[in-house]
Amino acid sequence: MRPSAIGRRLVSGVLVLVGVSILAFSLVHLLPGDSANAIAGEFASPDQIENVRTQLGLDKPIVVQYFTWLTSVLHGDFGTSLWTSRPAKDMVLDAVPATLSIALVSLLISTVLGLFFGTIAALRRGSWVDRGVTFCAGLGISMPAFWVLLILFVPLSILNRWFPAVGYAPLSAGFWPWLSHILLPATALAVAHAAELSRFTRGAVMDVLSTPYIRASRSRGASGWRLVRTHVLRNAAIPVVTVFGLQIGNMLGGVIVVETVAGINGLGLLAVNAILNRDFVLVQAYVLFTAAVVVVINILVDLLYSAINPKVRA
Repeated sequence: MRPSAIGRRLVSGVLVLVGVSILAFSLVHLLPGDSANAIAGEFASPDQIENVRTQLGLDKPIVVQYFTWLTSVLHGDFGTSLWTSRPAKDMVLDAVPATLSIALVSLLISTVLGLFFGTIAALRRGSWVDRGVTFCAGLGISMPAFWVLLILFVPLSILNRWFPAVGYAPLSAGFWPWLSHILLPATALAVAHAAELSRFTRGAVMDVLSTPYIRASRSRGASGWRLVRTHVLRNAAIPVVTVFGLQIGNMLGGVIVVETVAGINGLGLLAVNAILNRDFVLVQAYVLFTAAVVVVINILVDLLYSAINPKVRA
């Protein structure tokens, strides 16, 4: 990809983050009635309401409030949590390892299963393997992650106690304790994504297999996995990479439910508790962080396009 194209992509990413910052800042002002009264709670005293108003700067003009808040964010200060009185940035960073662990393991599972079964189904088009993969993919897409997690909990955590039902162990506690706590939530989160990826992989590989140059390669003796590895997978990768990039953003939303069910103190459970406790400072920090992650991932996906397809690079 040309430097000018990368520059335009970075500028568009910055504009997206500016738009998200405006929406995140507006969360406080979208509350009905007096925002300070709503945040402080129903039984707050006038002094407590006034403290909240001063702490959030709600006594200043809204434009001044936004630029003051944005300046603090750019300097790494996301404010102090109204719920715990801790810096919101520290709370978000403390929750990142658990969410990142679940997301990475889930991406690994969904990518391996989706690419493998999607490719197999395309190579065996019309066979019982193709029909079976298509059926299982439709079933997997229709099952919510929390329901899959509850199904996995019964035989593996409750009846046999092979895996912990709740909680999270950091990687510093050992590889198996870390993996055993996140494997079931990651698998539950990966089911729908693997099913979706397998369907897109099947369609992309089938489209490539029907092209003239593949028929020409077969006429010259190329067949089997050599044909797939050499000519098919690279050309079928563009739509698959697109879905892969979208799935990462969707996982940040799906992990909220999974972490809540499994009792894992990650970003998802942090966001739920912040909303329940009306901690809008923490909600704003969470929204900005997840938006920045999604923007960076989309930029990396665009760069991956150029590595796969020389036409995009030109």
